[in-house]
Amino acid sequence: MLVDSLTRSLCWFADDWVYLPDEKERQEYVMNEQGHIYTGTAHCFSPMFWDFGQFEEEMVDICLKLLDVNPKHKRDPEDDVSARCNPIYVGRVISAMINCYDDMGVLQGCWDGDYQDGVCPTRWTSSVSILQRWFQSGCKAVKYGQCWVFAGVMCTVMRFFGIPCRVVTNFVSGHDTNNSLTIDQYFDEYGLKKMGKEDSIWNFHVWVEGWMKRPDLDQDGRYDGWQVLDPTPQERSEGMFCCGPAPVSAIHDGHTNLKYDVPFVFSEVNADVVKWKIKADGSKIKMKYLTDTAKVGQKISTKAVGSTAINDLTNTYKYKEGCTMERVVFDNAVRRMNSPGHDVLHGTCEVLVVREVELSLEESCLRNSQDIKLNLKLSNRGRSVKSLSISVNAQVTNYTATKVKNVLHDSCFQRLNAGQVVNIPILIPYSAYCKYAVTHDSMKVSVDATDENGDIYETDTDITLEEPAISIKVLGEARLHHPVMVQVEFKNPLNETLRFCSLTISGSGLFRSEHFESIRELPANTTLTHQIQTTPYRAGLKTVVADFDCSAFRDVKDSCTVYVKP
Repeated sequence: MLVDSLTRSLCWFADDWVYLPDEKERQEYVMNEQGHIYTGTAHCFSPMFWDFGQFEEEMVDICLKLLDVNPKHKRDPEDDVSARCNPIYVGRVISAMINCYDDMGVLQGCWDGDYQDGVCPTRWTSSVSILQRWFQSGCKAVKYGQCWVFAGVMCTVMRFFGIPCRVVTNFVSGHDTNNSLTIDQYFDEYGLKKMGKEDSIWNFHVWVEGWMKRPDLDQDGRYDGWQVLDPTPQERSEGMFCCGPAPVSAIHDGHTNLKYDVPFVFSEVNADVVKWKIKADGSKIKMKYLTDTAKVGQKISTKAVGSTAINDLTNTYKYKEGCTMERVVFDNAVRRMNSPGHDVLHGTCEVLVVREVELSLEESCLRNSQDIKLNLKLSNRGRSVKSLSISVNAQVTNYTATKVKNVLHDSCFQRLNAGQVVNIPILIPYSAYCKYAVTHDSMKVSVDATDENGDIYETDTDITLEEPAISIKVLGEARLHHPVMVQVEFKNPLNETLRFCSLTISGSGLFRSEHFESIRELPANTTLTHQIQTTPYRAGLKTVVADFDCSAFRDVKDSCTVYVKP
């Protein structure tokens, strides 16, 4: 087998630009074929199993083909091939080739919820099937991907070429469209409002880090190490939809004058958020005290080395929010960008102002199929009575914060005495959001309160709906080339029949291709128990994944690990 021969013959050269000194890290970031990708929100996230499969069949032909069809190779084959010893160059090529927007790339993105002519991004659990489809179709883009899919596929290709790579999730991720290092958000009476090609804050965004030296930036090794590379097509870099490599150390220190794409990634993890209220006449006013310097870039995470635990990388990207150095770095980043007219002190000054009225929304992980219950907490920290006109809105969104539908619009009046705290319950019925939750599992709940002086206070939260439970397990001992049974169970939690049900089982080393079963219908409150026989074709620790899809729930997943004996 390819992986076995590679393991026996592999040598690590200390002078190589991609040499990673720690053996355990080399095993995790080059040799490990499986891992986790984190999705959700910063306060309610979950690991998604991903099969990288860089040593599966056809990977040699596929990954070399990816380099050979890139536009730079077509323009000047000799120059392109001679540059392939440089991981900086190769990283940029791979970043561009994972998406298809400038070339014969692997994946086409789609964020509008219409996946009828392709595969829903939430269905994927493996890079292997995506890369095989691309290769076998004559390098036609596979439909469809979103950020975690782009990143998972890129990690596979990077590890195949021996470049240490890990998938990283940034929660509350900024998307700054004009390099201002700020995110401007606009709200009307119905909540978050779209204003053309605007900045945005995603619930999460996923990219990869590749380990390499950066002698092009500094001969002393200051910027060596982990580099951000992002294959998701967001903004162009030197005319192409690619991003990086951007040194994590440069992002941490605000060195926004360095290549590649450091300002864009800096904004993703550390932009300031400025909020505006759109009035009925179309004019806008800045919400009082609402320049938020700490919201963007939370719990930046990857899988830990040698375990299934989560590794929080936030402190490698920035200083702790609220400390003096974080503001110093932000101001320095703005100056390096040479942004004219940007008031580098306004964010710091506003943080120091004590808000007389504080709003907060309290919630926990919430399950799809149930009513959503939240608590709005109002606190008057001032010395005078406050009369508040309160507006509450809930919008079904996708993870990139694109609004799909308003499912709650309510208002009330509340008098708050000095020092008083009031709790107001908020209920979003399942019947109000159920038909949208099939394709969109996120919701933004926003509240703004206007006092008698016209000052506006605001809070919001992003909710990710937890899907019903599904379980998968391997029955009995798993041995190489011997049949074994896999069992999946799923209970319908609704008082209605689930229609158009399907079950997909996959796992490198256990299934050579995805196993698909059409279940059709699952009656109300009943449990599906399904068994599938397979024959393991590779020994070692393997993971098998189950995906259940139906009319009410999209791609409910579970995975289990099994050791396949030789």
